[in-house]
Amino acid sequence: MGYEWLALGAALLWAISSLISVAPARHLGAFAYSRWRMACVTIMLSSMAWFNGGWFSVQLDIALIMMLSGLIGIFIGDTALFACFNRIGPRRGGLLFSCHAIFSALLGIWLFDEVLAGWKLIGSVLVFSGVATAIFFGQRKQNHQWETTRGQWWIAIVLGLTAALCQSLGAIIAKPAMSTAIDPIAASAIRMATAFGAHFLLRLLQVPIAKPINPISWPILGIVALNGLLAMAFGMTLILYALRFGDVGVVALLSSTTPIIILPLLWWHTRQRPAFTAWLGALLAVCGTALIISN
Repeated sequence: MGYEWLALGAALLWAISSLISVAPARHLGAFAYSRWRMACVTIMLSSMAWFNGGWFSVQLDIALIMMLSGLIGIFIGDTALFACFNRIGPRRGGLLFSCHAIFSALLGIWLFDEVLAGWKLIGSVLVFSGVATAIFFGQRKQNHQWETTRGQWWIAIVLGLTAALCQSLGAIIAKPAMSTAIDPIAASAIRMATAFGAHFLLRLLQVPIAKPINPISWPILGIVALNGLLAMAFGMTLILYALRFGDVGVVALLSSTTPIIILPLLWWHTRQRPAFTAWLGALLAVCGTALIISN
């Protein structure tokens, strides 16, 4: 399987997980939700790395790099993303988060001398244009609670862009480490354990923002664990595999199609059809993706 399909698989998993995250994230609050999710995923990934022998591939210098990647990309980035979702919902929050493709592409060109040329360049422009079309022109009046705005808009925008920037920085930091012999599952486990450790420290210090809004229940914990399995245990591991074989910019562009994939899922769940221009953006993104994968 080419790295392009791995990035698209991660985008699909992120789209599904973003929908099932809304209720528990609003129930617990962004910090408590992220902490519980990271605890579940740390156990999952650590166990998987133990069974496949991935821990034996870890070296101290590489582990330190992955810890920094996890601190920025997951601890800060994921928490900011769910705080954004809590304010403006998964569709609009996901659209803001897709800006990580722009940051990653520019950083990849600057730091790693990556080049987008020929059909891949055209495909990348189409993917970006499709996502931008869905962001700026794909709005229509929605009555579903996921489309309501909670709090001030500008705070949600700052949170979404912060999440996007941290996601791209986390990927950039991890890229050189993933070119070594480290097992991607073990690498994901290190990133996740670091992020969970930071969250646990905040809770241990009784930082007010880290306290849950409501107590967790078994049904909520089950949803949190499922979300973590799809988005982090599977999705982020796919991204690390993709980074091992592909350019940061192309991986980021393909994984940024989550807001496009989420359109039919939202239509199915809310029974409210997205705007025509949102579908036009989806068509552009699909055409661009096809060009990138076929060349």
